Amino acid sequence: MLEDTLNKVTAFASQAHAGQQRKFAPEPYIVHPIRVMELCRQYSNDISVLSAALLHDLLEDTPVTRDEMDVFLRTVMSEKDAAQTVQMVVELTDVFIKKNYPEWNRRKRRKMEAERLSKISAGGQTVKYADILDNSLDIVNVENDFAKKYLEECLEILHAMQKGSRPLYERALETVKDCMQKVKI
Repeated sequence: MLEDTLNKVTAFASQAHAGQQRKFAPEPYIVHPIRVMELCRQYSNDISVLSAALLHDLLEDTPVTRDEMDVFLRTVMSEKDAAQTVQMVVELTDVFIKKNYPEWNRRKRRKMEAERLSKISAGGQTVKYADILDNSLDIVNVENDFAKKYLEECLEILHAMQKGSRPLYERALETVKDCMQKVKI
C-alpha cells in the first residue's frame, strides 16, 4: 500500500513539475523531490512525511493549488494522512518572498523565513532537513557568491529548526558544513 501510494504521489508531482529543470543541476526538476523523499525514507516511514517530501515545492513552483493537491491526496490516502500532507506542504512553502515583501532585502526575508520554519511541525522540519541536504549538494558545484550565501542561509535555518528527525538533522548540518568548506566559507 505504501509503495502504491508513493508511486501515485510521484506521478502527480512529476506531472505538475513536467518540463521544469533544476537550477543548479542539469536534470529534470522531479529528481529533486524524489531524492528528498528517499532521504526522508531513511528516517521515517510516515506516508504524510514521504508524500510531503515529494510535493514540497508544488505550491511555490507549479500552478497546482492547495485545493487541487488536497483533492488528489484524498483519492490515494486516508483523509487524516491527506490533511497532514497538505499541512506540511503549506508549511514548507516560502511565505517571505520578494513578491510579497519587495521592500525587504533577501537577508531580512530569509531571517523571517528561518523564524517561521522554527515553528512548523516535526514532519515538516524533517522534510526541510532533507531539502537543505539535497540542495546543498547541488549548489556546492556552482562556483559563485550565491552558493556561499545560500549555504549560510541553510545553516541559519537548520539552527532554527530542532523538532524533526535528529539523525537527519545531524546529517544535513554536517553536509552544509562540508559544502561550506568546499566553497571556502
